[in-house]
Amino acid sequence: MIRPAATMAYVSRSVDWHGGWADRGRRIAAAPRAPAVAGALLGLLAVAELIARLVLDPGSIGRLAAAGSVTRAASTGGGTHIARTASAGVNTQTVVVLCLLCLFTTLPLVFLRPAAAAVAVSAASVLSLALFQMLTVAGVGAQLIVLYRLGHSGLKHRGSQLLAVLLSGPFLVLALAAPAGGEAWVLTVLLASLAPAAALAGIARRARSEAVVHSAARQVIAGTLLEHTARGERARIVRELHDVVAHHISMVAVQAETARLTTAGMPAAGAQRLSAIGDTARAALTEMRRLLGVLREDAKTDAADRRPQPGLRQLNDLLDAARDASAAGTRLIVRGPPATLDPGVELAAYRIVQEALTNSRRHAPGAAVDVELHYADDALELRIRDNGPGPPDTPPAGGHGLLGMRERAAAVGGELRTGPAVGGGFLIEASLPGKGETAG
Repeated sequence: MIRPAATMAYVSRSVDWHGGWADRGRRIAAAPRAPAVAGALLGLLAVAELIARLVLDPGSIGRLAAAGSVTRAASTGGGTHIARTASAGVNTQTVVVLCLLCLFTTLPLVFLRPAAAAVAVSAASVLSLALFQMLTVAGVGAQLIVLYRLGHSGLKHRGSQLLAVLLSGPFLVLALAAPAGGEAWVLTVLLASLAPAAALAGIARRARSEAVVHSAARQVIAGTLLEHTARGERARIVRELHDVVAHHISMVAVQAETARLTTAGMPAAGAQRLSAIGDTARAALTEMRRLLGVLREDAKTDAADRRPQPGLRQLNDLLDAARDASAAGTRLIVRGPPATLDPGVELAAYRIVQEALTNSRRHAPGAAVDVELHYADDALELRIRDNGPGPPDTPPAGGHGLLGMRERAAAVGGELRTGPAVGGGFLIEASLPGKGETAG
């Protein structure tokens, strides 16, 4: 009784064996010198086959010479007289011509490119069949190889594909014109049947290879686009967390500290709780800056988020919230007729002001802040100035506020400058594209 497990193991080993041989065969066929080696071996086999025929059948040389004489006489119109005896000189010439034809039907694989080799081998095979009604088995193999190579190498050149198919046509004509019977007729019919199939197989193999390459390229492009999309989304999340969440957490810390210092008669426990709230908010800001640093390293992109989120119309609410949180003077100064700008430009301006107010509360608590909007013909000039101590001598480690503002300005085609203000304090200047419609 045959066990199923043993049967499956045998089938698996058989499949692995056949698959291993198929892989080795493909690697050998794809080797650069494979056509040259195949041509040399086929040439030797063709000559050996011819010599074996002459040795085993000495009378065949006379028949081949007679076939050549008939063909030459028919082509020159000199009658149909056939010499009944062939001299030694004629036989020697016939053997030499046949050896040369055997070599010409195989050796072009060694020296010539696919198109030239296909033409040379096909011409020699047709001459051998037409003049002497003789073709070696090695010549048949070489013919199929050159047509396959021509079809496989010519996908980018439609003329090569057409040539591969056309070179198989003469064998069909010879098969229909030659008398039935005999080894030469069998080989001619075989070539007429297999030559188009070899050419089409080469074309199909090349098309499949190109399809695999194109599929791999599409997968790489799709993966790259997906990666860029993911990086852009991470960069957007970084900006939103830094500009929105960090802004509100900073306000919580400032409000807790302000309430602790300005509320008269507060019990010690209440003051302690407010102080703990402020410490917790500052710790949250520190952890958020660390997280944003990790995200920013993996999401370096200049992509802009142009969705119609907060714009310049919401600046008054932002300044009111900042004024209430810090109990410091905050003014909005508008120059020129207000205009409705691109939503991306308005969002960038809003986020720059929001981050500037957050930085002012963090590094210059209690300082007054002036926010100035200047609507020019083709630009929006934005200035945020506080009267604090000015920029620190060494930038704080892990800060992303100024970098985020520069990224937002650059994303909409603008630029941003920061530095000490004349007369003291810190100044942020941004120039953003301002083409838009004047607000009514």
